[in-house]
Amino acid sequence: GSLLIAIVRMIRTVLEYIERKTKRFNNDLTRCLIWCCKCCLWCLEKFMRFVNRNAYIMCAVKNTNFCKSAKEAFSLLMRNLVRVVVLDSVVDFLLFLGKLVIVLLTGVASYMTFSGQIPEIKDDIPTLNYFFTPIVFIVIGSYFIASSFFGVYAMAVDTLFLCFLEDLERNDGSMEKPYYMSKSLKKILGKMEKTVNESRYRSP
Repeated sequence: GSLLIAIVRMIRTVLEYIERKTKRFNNDLTRCLIWCCKCCLWCLEKFMRFVNRNAYIMCAVKNTNFCKSAKEAFSLLMRNLVRVVVLDSVVDFLLFLGKLVIVLLTGVASYMTFSGQIPEIKDDIPTLNYFFTPIVFIVIGSYFIASSFFGVYAMAVDTLFLCFLEDLERNDGSMEKPYYMSKSLKKILGKMEKTVNESRYRSP
């Protein structure tokens, strides 16, 4: 999976090099073709990252090779496309809120520290002419650190979601085939089924 992404990136780099070389010729057709190729390769890279992430999860769950795992993960997600859209929207919003809260708390704490509003450590902080400079770097650094940590949670959510969908595919909740998911996931299932039915009802 990583090799495929690396190959796509290398092709994009070659196209950017060709684009720089052909700029002096001022050929609109060439620029249009290069931009179309770059757009297609960008979409392909995003798609490969999406498949790559879920393929590794299926490799761990079913102990199958990468290609078979990628096929099964993609088919499973496409059969539950509405659930995937709903979950991704909710999870992305919650992770964004988490990052925003961490960045804001870090920014406020660093501002209070460098502006001398905390008497206990006021004497230990050196006097700065522009104390907003370290605050900006701290805020940017906290965002990248928070993104790295929340990436782990995003992977955990994707793993649980694939297991959740696999449970729905194999079992139907009857006495012969009961669900293996927890009670909290069953509640989520009921809410998601309601959302899916409403979306199908609204669609023409």
